[in-house]
Amino acid sequence: MRKVLVAVVLVVVVAAVAVGVGYSWLQNQFYSPGPSTDIVRIQVAQGESVRTVLTQLAKLGAVRQPRAAEVYLRIARHTQGHQPRIQVGMYEIPAGSSPAQILELFDQGRVVLEQLTIVEGSRFADFRHLLDNHAAITHTLLGKSDAEVMTALGHPGELPEGRFFPDTYRFAAKTPDVEILGMAYNAMQRALDEAWQQRSADLPFQTPYEALILASIVEKETGLPAERPKIAGAFVTRLRKGMRLQTDPSVIYGLGASYDGDIRTKDLTTDTPYNTYTRAGLPPTPIALPGRESILAAVKPQETGEIYFVATGTGDGGHHFSKTLEEHNLAVKSYLEHLRAQQHGGVVAHGPVSAGGRPKGQTQTGAHGAVSQ
Repeated sequence: MRKVLVAVVLVVVVAAVAVGVGYSWLQNQFYSPGPSTDIVRIQVAQGESVRTVLTQLAKLGAVRQPRAAEVYLRIARHTQGHQPRIQVGMYEIPAGSSPAQILELFDQGRVVLEQLTIVEGSRFADFRHLLDNHAAITHTLLGKSDAEVMTALGHPGELPEGRFFPDTYRFAAKTPDVEILGMAYNAMQRALDEAWQQRSADLPFQTPYEALILASIVEKETGLPAERPKIAGAFVTRLRKGMRLQTDPSVIYGLGASYDGDIRTKDLTTDTPYNTYTRAGLPPTPIALPGRESILAAVKPQETGEIYFVATGTGDGGHHFSKTLEEHNLAVKSYLEHLRAQQHGGVVAHGPVSAGGRPKGQTQTGAHGAVSQ
């Protein structure tokens, strides 16, 4: 009996040592740096298990012993009560990451973020084009009308132009397009609400949406950011006086697909809902996606009594502002002289040209192009 007892004790001790050595080896495999020398990218799909993901990582060269890592996790789950989550998304695994570090990335959901940039002054159609052609986005709105898109967003009956904030949006791969649009819509609503709370007293319009319409015009007319409040002031003064806005970007918007890069006299005299030469007041909707500064300028305009502006022609995007038509016509003449000199020198002028008081018989090349006789 004594010999049997000694033998049992030896077996238990050997087994304990073996278990300890085995556990130590598993733990070492779990926390030791991995074999990869470069960043490894992996897309984790919905419902994938720890075993599946570890096996994929082994094939990609990021994990040496996937089975050992899995066994260690099982032991840790029983002893520590924690099992890492495997969250969906695209991950970048840094070179030399241990299985412990990799699974921490999955558990915390630190996915690689894609991005999409919407430029201030672009149109909703431009936004949709970028969404439709972004490879990392899940497309649920392809082929749908703008009305269907707004319904999918939970805003049926609203017209989309101007309602989405231009910004750089970061998101996980496979994010649905409708979710990104929702982020942009909510961002614009916040920006507009915040600006409306800061509005000047006695503005010649009554709603945040009207402020958004004016902001979109300011965005399209501005060449120098510092001029936004002054340009807004010129338009607000015109609205107060009952004058037509006479702004080319709104005319262009109204032309739609028929716009070929030139504004002609017939375009200025042909009535559309967006022709601010033939109709008084603001156009019926925004004409672009305005940025924060243009929105603030629309609700806090700098009114100086000036109701005309024309590009200086110096190439910096700046304008000459005038209180009278006579002064404005002189400024237009000066601009044309600058333009001719630049054209003779092989230089093309860029920047907003004019608002209001366009001399008869002139056409404009582009919303922000050059006036020619």
